[in-house]
Amino acid sequence: MSDLKVDSLGDTDGSQRVPLRVRLDTPARRNALTLATVEHLHQLLDEEPTRTLVLGSTTAGIFSSGADLDVDDATRARLSDRLYACYELMLTRPGITIAVVEGAAVGGGAQLTAASDLRTASPAARWRWVGPGHGLAVGAWILPSLVGRARALDLTLTSRWLHAEEAVTAGFVAALDDDPWQSAATMAAVLAEADQAALGRVKRIAGAEQVLLQLQMEREENRASWSGRAPSRDAPTRSSGAEVARRPRS
Repeated sequence: MSDLKVDSLGDTDGSQRVPLRVRLDTPARRNALTLATVEHLHQLLDEEPTRTLVLGSTTAGIFSSGADLDVDDATRARLSDRLYACYELMLTRPGITIAVVEGAAVGGGAQLTAASDLRTASPAARWRWVGPGHGLAVGAWILPSLVGRARALDLTLTSRWLHAEEAVTAGFVAALDDDPWQSAATMAAVLAEADQAALGRVKRIAGAEQVLLQLQMEREENRASWSGRAPSRDAPTRSSGAEVARRPRS
């Protein structure tokens, strides 16, 4: 069963210009991403190719702890690969995706926000791309184009936290807002007044073919080199941040 709560953001007049609000809704598991949830998100992206989609959480202080680790290895590998299918759709669909981040976004959660076209965040937001410790490359496809190569390597190789203020300094987020959902609604209202075909053209031009190629490379290399096995629960961690990433449940 999917853990997504889906409704309209604003007046429900049936127009494709009314944004679709999509919220992760399993706070007890820190919004860990299940295969059913990822498949549901992929379906929404595919079936609403031109509609603005606003992606966030029902719970302030949480975005997502990443892919659910409490599944078997084959399911975990499938889940990772289907997440990449979502990132590719987010990159290539003409509709705009806005991520609303009010807390920790880790692994697949951080990737979803990076794949979004726009991001709005509260001062409590933070991100962590957990990769090499899990036998994966995570975020290397997109972060250099968003924050620069040096900072991207720092984030992806060390898996350290990117906190809200640094995210603004790096250009990952334009500004912080105590009410990021209101900020997202304002963004969506501006987009609704624009020429929708032009929005798609802007995305296609700004997306750059190279970013898509890098996405496909990261996806294929992770698929070829990773069994889906989670790191040992008994392995030492560098910080409490690593624990959040490894253990989706609070």
